[in-house]
Amino acid sequence: MTKSTSNNLVKITFPNGEVETYTKGIKLEDIVKEKQPNHKHTIVAAKIDNRIKELRNEINEDCKLEFIDLTSADGMRIYQRSLSFLLFYAVRKIIENGNVIIHHSMGSGFFCELIGVDDITEELLNKIENKMKEVVKQDLLFNKMSIPLDEAMKIFEENGMDDKRNLFKYRRSSMVNLYELGGIKNYFYGYMVPSTGFLKHFGLIMHGSGFILQFPTIKEPAKVPEFVPSPKLAQIFQEYKNWGKILRVDTVGALNDVIANQGIGSLIRISEALHEKKIAQIADMITERGDSIAVVLIAGPSSSGKTTFAQRLSIQLRVNGMRPHTISIDDYFVNREFTPRDENGEYDFESLESIDVELFNNDLKKLINGELVEIPSFNFKTGKREYKGRKIKMEKSDILIIEGIHGLNERLTRDIPKENKFKIYISALTQLNVDDHNRIPTTDTRLLRRIVRDNQYRGTSAERTIELWPSVRRGEEKNIFPYQEEADVMFNSALIYELSILKQYAEPLLFRIEPQSPCYSEAKRLFKFLDYFLGVSSESVPQNSIIREFIGGSCSH
Repeated sequence: MTKSTSNNLVKITFPNGEVETYTKGIKLEDIVKEKQPNHKHTIVAAKIDNRIKELRNEINEDCKLEFIDLTSADGMRIYQRSLSFLLFYAVRKIIENGNVIIHHSMGSGFFCELIGVDDITEELLNKIENKMKEVVKQDLLFNKMSIPLDEAMKIFEENGMDDKRNLFKYRRSSMVNLYELGGIKNYFYGYMVPSTGFLKHFGLIMHGSGFILQFPTIKEPAKVPEFVPSPKLAQIFQEYKNWGKILRVDTVGALNDVIANQGIGSLIRISEALHEKKIAQIADMITERGDSIAVVLIAGPSSSGKTTFAQRLSIQLRVNGMRPHTISIDDYFVNREFTPRDENGEYDFESLESIDVELFNNDLKKLINGELVEIPSFNFKTGKREYKGRKIKMEKSDILIIEGIHGLNERLTRDIPKENKFKIYISALTQLNVDDHNRIPTTDTRLLRRIVRDNQYRGTSAERTIELWPSVRRGEEKNIFPYQEEADVMFNSALIYELSILKQYAEPLLFRIEPQSPCYSEAKRLFKFLDYFLGVSSESVPQNSIIREFIGGSCSH
């Protein structure tokens, strides 16, 4: 790689501090071919000065370069997105005028439905999977093209992609990035791998009315894990899908239509009524079990709306003649010096061992037996447990509402018989999609909720919230998700209109993250995502709405 002057060379600095010189204009994929043998996992993209770039990009200036592989959230998103296009391509080749709708996550995969066939059979699914494998062996290119909006709209119309035409009605950009695979064009939100040869690990399996598109995990990026059914989770997704039909909103384009036609007030009221009806049904289930239920345990991942849900459930239980007492598991944290630490030496507040399980169970037993108990309050500033005179004594019609991330783990309430407990799992299980082939991850909704809430109530910057998010997610994977199917009932706290509300609050916070920040690429991704939505004022959102827990103005605070 010899050049006569330094003007034809670029210096690239790698994360380990090494600096190497390359010819100006070199493609990232050529550097990856050189470096991949010494890199354990498949490299699918790269960050150039904190900005994510596809491997087709050239390098023309000195820069810092960081590889993105399948052990990162960005890398796995790129893999899943590319695999989704491969699936769509195979469906189009196997089924004339066929289509696939990629819905929500289910285990380590996406739940999908086929359009254009009466029934999905094993034989048909095998044909589609074999076609995908054939295209992987052919190593076809994902060609990216930037075309004028009106030309893209014509392509969408010719291919029956009404969902995408509806989406781009509201886009401000005059150009659209499309991808082409084997002569088939489509729009995908985000980056792609260079070619189908990168997509070696996947599977298709029948599930309910559709099938699961399986893919590897960040922990094990070179294999597809065994699918473990989650019937209760599947049921709650189906319920939310039914809500979407009631509201006649299943994509961002459809939501934007409602907003543009001044129907958002009605949509908000119906969405909130569906939530209230479900909470009332859960309260009725608890009441019907009568005297056997002494403790209601509410658990869910970060920013799922546990606090507001607990307050609203308490009101419905009061309507049924019960007297609830709310206790937060956080008030039973051990004193800071006894808090366990994680593998990085940081305090592990999401470990069960950070809770004084023995004291917690002793207090619960005393309360159930009708004894007077003083409930502690944890001082997060001093890291100490305190007693401030809050005392509870249970009467016959009283019930305990306990909220915290470990609520579904039997070890937390080990001394309380199962028949005396009612477990509720709550999460924002977003069913709204950008369009048929671009889903909205549940984690994105929760991250945006947390960014807004932490800034509003804790003075935490969006940058810090994004920085801590991977650690939060690891805690959820370990302490919450493995127990979700043990719940007696699940509650979906997602509101179909909420991202149009959150947009107004989150965008200014994301703007503050500077390009040199390690969190910049994530902020840019979220900002681009929010750009799909028309914004909505929060004035029509009722004070008891779960979204008020994050944007402010909640009657529960």
